[in-house]
Amino acid sequence: MEMLNEWIKNISPPDENAAESARRRWDGLAKPLGSLGIFEDDLVRIAALTGSADIQLARRKLLVFCADNGVVAEGVSQCGSEVTAHVAAALAEGRSTISPMAKTVNCAVLPVDVGIRDFPGHPGVLDRRVKNGTENIAQKPAMTREACLVAMVAGARLVAELAGETDIFALGEMGIGNTTTACAVLAALLDTDPEPLVGRGAGLSDAGLRRKKEVIRGALTLHAPEANDPIDVLAKVGGLDIAAMCGAFLAAAKYRVPVVADGLISTVAALCAVRLCPAAKKALLLSHCSAEPAAAQALEALDLPAPITAGLRLGEGGGAVALLPLLDMALAVYNSGQTFDRLGIDAYTPQN
Repeated sequence: MEMLNEWIKNISPPDENAAESARRRWDGLAKPLGSLGIFEDDLVRIAALTGSADIQLARRKLLVFCADNGVVAEGVSQCGSEVTAHVAAALAEGRSTISPMAKTVNCAVLPVDVGIRDFPGHPGVLDRRVKNGTENIAQKPAMTREACLVAMVAGARLVAELAGETDIFALGEMGIGNTTTACAVLAALLDTDPEPLVGRGAGLSDAGLRRKKEVIRGALTLHAPEANDPIDVLAKVGGLDIAAMCGAFLAAAKYRVPVVADGLISTVAALCAVRLCPAAKKALLLSHCSAEPAAAQALEALDLPAPITAGLRLGEGGGAVALLPLLDMALAVYNSGQTFDRLGIDAYTPQN
């Protein structure tokens, strides 16, 4: 935790001069003020993060943190834990659902094993293994506090290693049962009833959904995670993937590289990071509002907008990757030089 504490202390505030330069560039373009909405705001926030109004987004990496969850034994998912390993291998081989999406936008995909159950390793899957999956939260805490910190450091160190060769990160995950852990973590952080947060994940039946809700409520009652201690919450009812992403979000802020959250699970990880260090929010971009019921509450807790509302629920970083071409289009306008003066028309001005 010493390393994380040191990084948290050294996360600098946003550069307001760079942000103002980016705003002036936007407002000088021949279009109505603020007319590209969230995308204008995102580029301004990237400028504030990096300290420069000259924004680069060409070098992009999707980190997919993969881990298994012992709670699958409670029947909270449609398929078994063995699927996590299969998808991790497919990610490495370019055969997963996210692979053609990422290829289309020139985004490298790096699957990361932080706790795939009984995983022997696979070429192209980065080994940052912490333990052989988590415990069943219906019976025991997901992991020790020490293991949670090790997972956080694993995610943080990976981002630190890649920061110098990356303009923007996207964070995704793969782990059967992780909508269960994400809902449990969110309910604990918000100190709220989990019932309305819980969705069908990858396609639960009505009976399965009822069971999932019961398991989450029971785990929260059994372990009583401390809402004001995100590490306690993650250790008791979370997952290795969520913990690793939490560390990754913190490191992105430390190294001033923008990072895009995907859906519910990575957004909950981002909320953990921001609860640990509010300054980490400066690096965070949200991509979409997942179809999972808890997603809207997670976004509201972060108080940042997500531009895509398309009913996405893929995981693997699908929504985060989908944001990248939208940012590319915004950046093309931002760099176009099509100013009011150049086009010979009067500039828009703010009206009272």
